[in-house]
Amino acid sequence: MVDRRKFLQACGTLGLSGTLFPGALYASVREASAGSGKGLQNGPIRSPISDGGVEVTAEQVEAAAEIAGLDFSKEESTMIAEELTSALDGYETLREVGLPNSQVPALMFDPRVSGAKIPTSPDPEGVDLSLDSVPRPKSEEDLAFAGLAKLASLLRAQKVSSVELTELFLSRLRQYDDTLEAVITYTEERAMDAARRADEEIDAGDWRGPLHGIPYGAKDLLAIEGYPTTWGAEPYKKQTIDETATVVQKLDEAGAVCIAKLSLGALAWGDVWFGGTTKNPWNVEQGSSGSSAGPGSAVSAGCVPFAIGSETLGSIVSPSTRNGVTGHRPTFGTVSRHGAMALSWTMDKLGPMARSALDCALVYDAIRGIDPEDPFSVEAPFVMNPSSDVSELRVGFLKSAFEEDYDGAEADRKALAVIRDLAGDVVPVEWPESPPVGPILKTLEVEAAAAFDDLTRNGLDDQMVRQERNAWPHVFRAARLVPAVEFLQMNRHRAELMKRTHAALKNVDVVVAPTYAGSTLGLTNLTGHPCVCLPNEFATVEDAPSDSPRRQPRSFTIIGRLYHDADVLRLAHAYQERTDFHTRRPPIQ
Repeated sequence: MVDRRKFLQACGTLGLSGTLFPGALYASVREASAGSGKGLQNGPIRSPISDGGVEVTAEQVEAAAEIAGLDFSKEESTMIAEELTSALDGYETLREVGLPNSQVPALMFDPRVSGAKIPTSPDPEGVDLSLDSVPRPKSEEDLAFAGLAKLASLLRAQKVSSVELTELFLSRLRQYDDTLEAVITYTEERAMDAARRADEEIDAGDWRGPLHGIPYGAKDLLAIEGYPTTWGAEPYKKQTIDETATVVQKLDEAGAVCIAKLSLGALAWGDVWFGGTTKNPWNVEQGSSGSSAGPGSAVSAGCVPFAIGSETLGSIVSPSTRNGVTGHRPTFGTVSRHGAMALSWTMDKLGPMARSALDCALVYDAIRGIDPEDPFSVEAPFVMNPSSDVSELRVGFLKSAFEEDYDGAEADRKALAVIRDLAGDVVPVEWPESPPVGPILKTLEVEAAAAFDDLTRNGLDDQMVRQERNAWPHVFRAARLVPAVEFLQMNRHRAELMKRTHAALKNVDVVVAPTYAGSTLGLTNLTGHPCVCLPNEFATVEDAPSDSPRRQPRSFTIIGRLYHDADVLRLAHAYQERTDFHTRRPPIQ
């Protein structure tokens, strides 16, 4: 018998994580179909298998078994081949029925399997915000970089109008978009209608709250009725979805004004989309990272006060870091994903990207809550007092990660010193070493391959801009060969990881960690824990001319307990009250 562990490790190096027998056979059939000239462009493949033209052979089963690290006798392989030949018609029948991207699987995910409970609170929910009277900024530039509380105060006092702000931010998007490539679709008509309505309501004394009349951008995986929803990918460039995502509806209800659908790396990976590469305003020779590339770039450049991004495995954290903005990845399930492109039903999260933690808190308060259209969504209390004493928080830090040597390590240690000064005692914390995070993350690839099954089977993946190994077309193809049994085993290990992570946090409310050192990013995306990513350095770009204004933003991260998003936002806000990194403006050159 083949040494299973060594063989699978070797396969993993090659991008082959075992095999699901029908998947391996289907791949060979797909190749045969392509050679015969049978197209993959118009609906599901009608392979020779479904017409009874191909039978699974014992030799094929034996080859697939070897890849999976299994050993069957000739007799066993023959019986398996007969079973698989019979099963293939069923697969084709289901493929003919088809599934929309929005259809969730019957297998549900709940972070509470860890032992966490949704808290209750007798306190009034929301952000305890008092709007101080502020003077109107002297320049449009200052107005563009004002925080949400300041903009809300100006709007409520009618020192500025929503129409004026909407025109200002639309103008800035157009001014810089040739450089930044952050906009996929302008929603100007919808925006101007909303802005005029906001001004009329505020004039009549009907103020909806701190987002009333404030423009924003939405990552273009969020459907907005009447406008294309391209998912950043060439095959979906002309796609329209006749609904509006719940988060956009909630922001409509809060009176916010959506002015544009912003870029994302194709199908939520990276910063390359069908229109180009979205740029980092701090260094336009560099992409803005992804996949919430447009939100990160546009917020950083003062082209929108805030944006809605999404994260499955770093897609809020990474562009927030790269562009020097503040990103909040909420607890899984606290924000509805209805109307958003599905990549991983058990890992996708929607959240705000803005100039500060306080801004993120105001947006999160507007978009959170249970939604019958998203069966994974929950109602959790949110009580956020920006002026509260954070010394009452039990703060931990990821000791081993801070001891590593990496770019930005010194800046992270300085940030930790500020946190220590704010919170007092800071205790060491470590994430569980077992089960390992890396292999469990394969579940994301399998879910994503299922979400875009038609794209792979119809050959439309060839239209994607990026075709290298670290891009979705290749990952989708390879993920079809992951064994179903191994997929379920990974999820069982994931449940154990969730329990152990919950136990690791039993004596703290928040954990301060380097953004990328250690296993924090992968682990907390698997467990569903909330985090805030905030800037703490703008380093000089290596090899840049001495007179270059280009900088490299860096960040650190604060992680909280499940359903306690207010804790991470409170501590992040307190840090930003002591520092000025979040107020800095990029050169956009």
